[in-house]
Amino acid sequence: MRAMGLGAWILMGAVLACGGGGGGSAPPPPPPIGVSIQPAGASLWTSGTQAFRATVTGTTNAAVTWSVVEPTGGTISGAGLYTAPATAGTFHVQATSVADPTKSAQAPVTVSVQPPPGACNGAALGAGASLQGFLPFPADNAWNQDVSAAPVDPNSAAIIAFIGASSGLHADFGAGLWQGAPIGIPYTVVASSAQAKVPVAFTRYGAESDPGPMPIPAAAPIEGGPAATGDRHVLVMDRDTCLLYELYGAFPQADGSWTADAAAIWDLKSNALRPFGWTSADAAGLPLLPGLARYDEVAAGAIPHALRFTVPTSRKAYVLPATHWASSTTSASAPPMGTRVRLKAGVDISGYPPQARIVLAALKRYGMILADNGSAWYLSGAPDDRWDNTQLATLSGIKGSDLEVVQMGTVYTADPTGPAPAISALAATPASTTTSAGATLTWSTTNATRWFLTPGIGWVTGTSLTVHPAATTTYTLLAEGPTGSATRTVQVTVTGP
Repeated sequence: MRAMGLGAWILMGAVLACGGGGGGSAPPPPPPIGVSIQPAGASLWTSGTQAFRATVTGTTNAAVTWSVVEPTGGTISGAGLYTAPATAGTFHVQATSVADPTKSAQAPVTVSVQPPPGACNGAALGAGASLQGFLPFPADNAWNQDVSAAPVDPNSAAIIAFIGASSGLHADFGAGLWQGAPIGIPYTVVASSAQAKVPVAFTRYGAESDPGPMPIPAAAPIEGGPAATGDRHVLVMDRDTCLLYELYGAFPQADGSWTADAAAIWDLKSNALRPFGWTSADAAGLPLLPGLARYDEVAAGAIPHALRFTVPTSRKAYVLPATHWASSTTSASAPPMGTRVRLKAGVDISGYPPQARIVLAALKRYGMILADNGSAWYLSGAPDDRWDNTQLATLSGIKGSDLEVVQMGTVYTADPTGPAPAISALAATPASTTTSAGATLTWSTTNATRWFLTPGIGWVTGTSLTVHPAATTTYTLLAEGPTGSATRTVQVTVTGP
């Protein structure tokens, strides 16, 4: 056999390098197996259910096994239906690939205790959201009192005539737009866990306003719309703290803060009054939200509270629950702020369309409370595109002569007096600290029912709070009661981070 020459060896090498002679590159490795879960997480009430779906890639075997992993809580079926436990917590469901048990994915599930019907924290979120049956303020609050059997005020006929016996009711709320703006006074519901508090600077009535910061969204709806020149009310209910924040003459600022002519904060779980003689976001010193006709109530079949209304001229006086007047008129025929008027029991409302009939039924049972100067017999409500404006317009068939004034209590032509709030102590422990360590502010007061700390804190409860200022800060405690307010300051010196 003849030996191969150098050229032949070179040729043979080239052939082998090109895949000849039965050789070749190895096939690509199979793609790795992956698992994902949809949805990526869930929030449930206790004992609620959520269906999960798993996707497996890198294999034709799409099967998974489902489990609840540390911390365990609830159960999940072989088809991915998770059932939450009867206790709250954050749990994790897991899908594990059958083809490769080392591959899995998890999804967190936050389980919360469902609020009872009508609870503040059960309200929906957003502008014009349903309160889900929650009734602002306790059941015995003036807004929520059934006055259908209360005596008629001796001066009822004169007051009705002064306002306008022949003038009809008017729904100052509805669907759509009027002169380019929503019809009514809007409100929004927020959760303090998601909405940061922002500063509110006062432009007119700061001395009678509750200080911020307040959880007002930058896009909170404004009465009359962003370009309005009227009252520009902004109402925000924090469903987590059950506090109501109301602004008058409100304007959003570029940095997310707000300016307002006046602002008031209300604890919706309490009947505590703000100081006599102070205005609020309303002329009568009242809150607005509890007096609005809201569509979610009408949809549920009843408005379980009094409504807010206006008159052209009020009296320089008020009756509770009002705490402020806005008039120079002293005539006894003029209605004081806080006057409650109801629809006479004998007025037949059966022929009115459903939305109007529900409003009129509320006026028979709870009446309406005078809150501001404006047009005669104008009823306040929140805008909602589900209102039927044609139905609401039929309210004009009810005239002033169909109404009567519920017997008033004391008519205040001067603010009542009594023991004023006092702050006996306000201390910081330690007085000198670092930002990370912070300091605890403690206080003691008398004759106070509401408390605020500034700067940067706002509404507080209890008698102490831990703060972590970034720099040396002087804190001011404002203590309010129905007969006045008091302030006191304390300084926290910051020596380092």
